[in-house]
Amino acid sequence: MPSRAGTSQSDFLKEIPADDGLRPLADRMRPRTLDDYVGQEQVIGAGKPLRTALERGQLHSLILWGPPGTGKTTLARLIAQRADAEFMQLSAVQAGVKDIRDAVDRARTVRAERGRRTVLFLDEVHRFNKSQQDTFLPYVEDGTLTFIGATTENPSFEVISALLSRARVYVLRSLTVADIVKMLRRALEDPERGLGKRNLLIDDEALIALAHGGDGDGRRALGMLEIAADLATERDGRATITLEQVREVATGGRRRFDKGGEQFYDQISALHKSVRGTDPDGALYWFVRMLDGGCDPHYLARRIVRMAIEDIGLADPRGQQLALDAWATYERLGSPEGELALANAVVYLAVAPKSNAVYMAYNEARADVEEFGTLDVPLHLRNAPTKLMKQLDYGKGYRYAHDEPGGYAKGERYLPEGLPDRRYYRPVSRGLEIKIGEALARLRAGDGQQPRDKGEES
Repeated sequence: MPSRAGTSQSDFLKEIPADDGLRPLADRMRPRTLDDYVGQEQVIGAGKPLRTALERGQLHSLILWGPPGTGKTTLARLIAQRADAEFMQLSAVQAGVKDIRDAVDRARTVRAERGRRTVLFLDEVHRFNKSQQDTFLPYVEDGTLTFIGATTENPSFEVISALLSRARVYVLRSLTVADIVKMLRRALEDPERGLGKRNLLIDDEALIALAHGGDGDGRRALGMLEIAADLATERDGRATITLEQVREVATGGRRRFDKGGEQFYDQISALHKSVRGTDPDGALYWFVRMLDGGCDPHYLARRIVRMAIEDIGLADPRGQQLALDAWATYERLGSPEGELALANAVVYLAVAPKSNAVYMAYNEARADVEEFGTLDVPLHLRNAPTKLMKQLDYGKGYRYAHDEPGGYAKGERYLPEGLPDRRYYRPVSRGLEIKIGEALARLRAGDGQQPRDKGEES
């Protein structure tokens, strides 16, 4: 297959006849001007920085970050066209260092012979490793190439900092239902590139259902329209796409969910924060979204246990056991019954009283262990199983708590010498920790000087 590198925008539009029915509908319906571009008003709308720069002829390197089917490739082509620049396209999945060098040579030739700038569009730039990205960095810096990258992954993690500093990042969002309906109508009415010659009939309900089926992905929605058009039935002398046919085409499609990618971590973050924020509805929604996207329920079970430990803690110790029981239930029952057990745990944790007191105490204790090093165990806390150890005062002065009034040795110190008095665990006034806090306060009332919280001056 011939490479796209070295193909200008105008040449590309002429390369394949507009009425070529062999090309997918989504490809045939690509906008030819910025005014035809649908969605992404936050990036390309009137008065927005990118639109203003293009209108002034100020072409700059950029990265388009967004979900699939949101117009990244199309926008890159339109930017090159608007800037009257040569357009070269490479895919990071297939291209290598040799392809980049060929593109650089072509760009130099175009500049020397035609006096035109060159836009190098690298699709799925996150697939390039550091050394590959370093390869074309000097040519972006010296102006040989204007770089446009497209990625579905967070550029902060996938694009080298040197390239990020030379390219502005624009975030593209999932298309709205209204955006996709507009695209579908245009495809149905366009007689040259779309389905206009077929004179198809589809009512608003079916069209909106088709737009919902696209799930924010314009390419996906147009692909489903093309299939639905082939299934259209004759009614009153006109080919009609019914709601039933649309549902048949759209059924089985999962919502977008990139395992291990940006969407994955965004959604697990939303689930955890919904539980922490005591919102059972939000928590249940994100739990189901992740299951619907194909997330491994075992992973969710582990994260649910973590939520119980980190955010509910001793405010309701039953939460941890319930989370573990839900995990075990899933192990025994599988899907879908086991998933319902996990849902029970999610909702319970969401409505349970919250405390991160032990979580914070644990981290503070770890910080002191790291800061103060290997402090000796005080002699009175050491066991003395031998005569020699007793002669060395191991265990001397130790007060057996069970022999003390109330089972509490008032004023006894259990921290090592050299470590300031500390109070790591501070129960919150929620759930069971209300009673825990009250009990500790009663016991400590006669201890004398109060230990310092971590962070206070020693």
